[in-house]
Amino acid sequence: MYTIKGAVSAMYENGTILIADNDVKTRDLVSAFLTYQGYNISAAADETPLYDILKKNNVDIVIGDLAYLETIAPDLRERITLINPLLVLIGYGDPTAAELKKPATDTVLTLPKPLNLDELESLVMRAREFQSMKMYDSSTGGSVQNQLLSATMIGKSAPMLALFELISKVAASTATVLIQGESGTGKELAARAIHQLSDRNAKNFVPVNCAAIPDDLLESELFGHVKGSFTGAYANRIGRFEMADRGTLFLDEIGDMKSNLQVKLLRVLQNREFEPVGASKSQKVDVRIVAATNKNLEELVVSRDFREDLYYRLSVIPITIPPLRERRDDIPILIHAFLTRFNADKRNAVKGVSRDALEILCNYEWPGNIRELENLVERLVILKGSGLIVPDDLPEKYLSGKASQPVSVQVSPLSVDRLLPEGGICLNSAVDEFENNLISQALARSGGNKKEAALLLNLKRTTLIEKLKKKNLAFSED
Repeated sequence: MYTIKGAVSAMYENGTILIADNDVKTRDLVSAFLTYQGYNISAAADETPLYDILKKNNVDIVIGDLAYLETIAPDLRERITLINPLLVLIGYGDPTAAELKKPATDTVLTLPKPLNLDELESLVMRAREFQSMKMYDSSTGGSVQNQLLSATMIGKSAPMLALFELISKVAASTATVLIQGESGTGKELAARAIHQLSDRNAKNFVPVNCAAIPDDLLESELFGHVKGSFTGAYANRIGRFEMADRGTLFLDEIGDMKSNLQVKLLRVLQNREFEPVGASKSQKVDVRIVAATNKNLEELVVSRDFREDLYYRLSVIPITIPPLRERRDDIPILIHAFLTRFNADKRNAVKGVSRDALEILCNYEWPGNIRELENLVERLVILKGSGLIVPDDLPEKYLSGKASQPVSVQVSPLSVDRLLPEGGICLNSAVDEFENNLISQALARSGGNKKEAALLLNLKRTTLIEKLKKKNLAFSED
C-alpha cells in the first residue's frame, strides 16, 4: 500500500522546514504536527538571526508569521528569490500577506490564522512538489531538453526519469518510433516531445487518429486525392503525409489500421514515396513516423490482424509509457499541476487536497491513467469551488478503492466431507482461498514482516512478495 508519509521521508529526508514564529504555542503546534507527519523540523530561536540559521541548516522551506519575520529579517521579501533552494511559506499570520507580490514560481504561499492543520500540510506538500521539480531541473543541468520535457510531461518518478532520458536520445535520430501504453498515459505528449527535441521541430507535427477516421476515408486523409478520383472529390486535396513533409507524422492507434492501408504505409516507410488517391504518379516525401497504440501489436501479428513486416518497420525504437499505477510518486505533482490550471481556467480557489484524500487517490488503480486523473481534478475544482478537497468530496468509486484490504478467508479444516459439497466445487478457487488464508495468517503472526512470514510458509521472501502482488493482497515494502 502506498503511504504519503513514506513518500515524504523517502523523497525529502535531507531537507528541513524552519518554523519561525514568536508565538510559542503556534510554533510548538506546527513543529509537533509536521514532525509527526515525517518532516525534518527546526525552530528559530528568538535570539538567533534568521540568515544564520539558514546558512547552518539545510533549509528549503520557512514557515513563519509575517509580522515576526519582518522583525527579524526586514529584507526577506527582497531576498526571497535570491535564497536557493529556499521556498518560503509566509504570511499565515497577517491577512495582508495575500497582497504580497508573488513570484510566478509559487515562492510565497499564504495561510491565515487560526491554523487549519490539514490546509497547512497541503501547502507544505505543494511546496515540496515545487522544490522537487526545482531539484530535478538542477540535477539534470537545466538543459533545454529537460526543461521541455518537464514542461510537457510531468513526472519525477524513476520510470518517468528513465522515459525522459530515452526520449532525449531517440529525438536526435530519424528512426521510426513505436510508442506503446495504456489509454490515457500520454502517448501523444511523448510523440510531441520527440518532435520538439528533434531537428525537425521547425516543421509540422501532424497527428492522425487512425481509429477515429472511417476506413474508407483514412487513405485519402493520409495520402490526399486528386480531383475526380471518387464521388465528392471536387478538388485536389493534400494528405497528412504531404503536410508533414520534413516534419513528423504521428499515427495514433495504429493497431486499428486495416490491412489494405498497412500495405501502403509499409511502402511509404520502405521507399519514402506515396501515391495520392486517383493519382498516376508517386510523390517523394521526407517524414519521420512516430506511431502509437494501446494494443499489443505482437499479439495482433500472431493473429494476422497486423502485418509482421510493418510491425518491425514501426518498432525500430519501441517506447513504453508506464501506467499511472506504476508511477504513484507522480500523482501529487500531477494533482497540483491540474489544480493550478483548472483554478485559473474556472477562476476558483481550491487550495489543495487533504492528506487522507491524497492517500486515497494514490492508492487507486487509475484504469484511465492521467486522463482520468485530469478529468477528476477538473470535476472537483468545479464542484468544490474553494477550500480543501477531503475524502467526502471524492466520488464513491475512489473511496471504495481507497486501499487493498487484506484478504481474510475462513477455511474449514482439511476434511473432504466438509469442504466438498454434493454439487461439487471449483478446485482452483478453493485452493486459492486456502493459500490466501495461510498467507494472511503468516503475515498476522509475523506482524507484517515479509521475511518472517516467508519463513513460516517455507518460501523465499521474493516469492511471497510476488504472490502478494499477483493476488492483490495489501502489503507494504519493508
